[in-house]
Amino acid sequence: MDSTDDVSRKRRRLDCCPPGHADRYTAIYGLANALYNRFTEESKSDDLSEAITMYRAALELQPAERVEHDRSCSLNEIAVCLSYRYDKNGVSDDLEEAITLGRTALELCPQEHSDRGLYLYNLACRLRKRFAEKAAICDLEEAIELHRAALELRPSGHADRPSSLNQLAYCLSNRHHKNGVADDLEEAITLGCAALELHPPGHSDRGVCIYNLACDLGKRFSKQAAVCDLEDAIELHRAALELRPLGHSDRPSSLHELAFCLSNRHVNRRVADDLEEATKFGCTAPEFCPPGHPDHDTADLDEAIVLDREALQLLIPGDPRYDISRQRLIAHLQLKIGLQRAIPSPNTVSHSEAIAYAYWHAMQPRCAIIPLYG
Repeated sequence: MDSTDDVSRKRRRLDCCPPGHADRYTAIYGLANALYNRFTEESKSDDLSEAITMYRAALELQPAERVEHDRSCSLNEIAVCLSYRYDKNGVSDDLEEAITLGRTALELCPQEHSDRGLYLYNLACRLRKRFAEKAAICDLEEAIELHRAALELRPSGHADRPSSLNQLAYCLSNRHHKNGVADDLEEAITLGCAALELHPPGHSDRGVCIYNLACDLGKRFSKQAAVCDLEDAIELHRAALELRPLGHSDRPSSLHELAFCLSNRHVNRRVADDLEEATKFGCTAPEFCPPGHPDHDTADLDEAIVLDREALQLLIPGDPRYDISRQRLIAHLQLKIGLQRAIPSPNTVSHSEAIAYAYWHAMQPRCAIIPLYG
């Protein structure tokens, strides 16, 4: 049945159940479900707000003989709607109430009930959202604890295990960024790899799963300088970008991160080659910067500039990412200009000058590239 027809039908049923009618609770609850279902299809804010109103009204009329889990289910439904409204409008009160109701729903849900994993997962996701807004580490710690508990209730083969793996990995990555504990990043990567295996091509969440894992590998490269991590990150960011075509809300983020990784690879190749030349003390002026030298090969940097420009075009002034995108594009352009100016002509330098330049070049701090996300 068409969602609009279903809403209309449920409204007519409610009209036939005035206050005091024995079926009024069922009618209100049915209309709330119909409105919520239409919201999930059409994303109309009015449907979501009315669904919240109807769910609240149904909860007040819920018969006293209903078991605790029925009340737990009703509280969870209101919390889900409030969380969606927070995502759309950013009103903190909605998130706060969603967390409060989610806690109560979890307390009322029996340990052995099949919905307990869902309630654990939902509450954990909301606490992570509040951490993103207020940066209270206690919220993140609790989110990780709840995600671990939910994961235990979602063993191999469970339909919701991929989501739990991905969200737990994301929280651990956030905690690594906050506290710098290497074990959190390692576990995030392990869980991210496991989550990706369970998100096959065509899965709606495959893009975000690929993106998150790529970002974590990029973070590990920045700590350990293992080139294989950077290469894997670039490959995964390219795959994520393919799943985020023009018009996709997350395309700017993918463009940013791929550009960042490419610029890192460019700089990393320069550093490795320069240090080798400087420490060997065996370079000659004519051989100082031959064709094929990483300073001549600016393909990664050129691509990073193209990606940054596209990202900037997709954003508008006032978006926090706009200023970051602009600064990073400037940084990449400065790096490119610096390369064009800094390389001495092999015909005009002596052997000793070439050695001195190689050592200086290796020791210079590289252009500050600003990451979009920690």
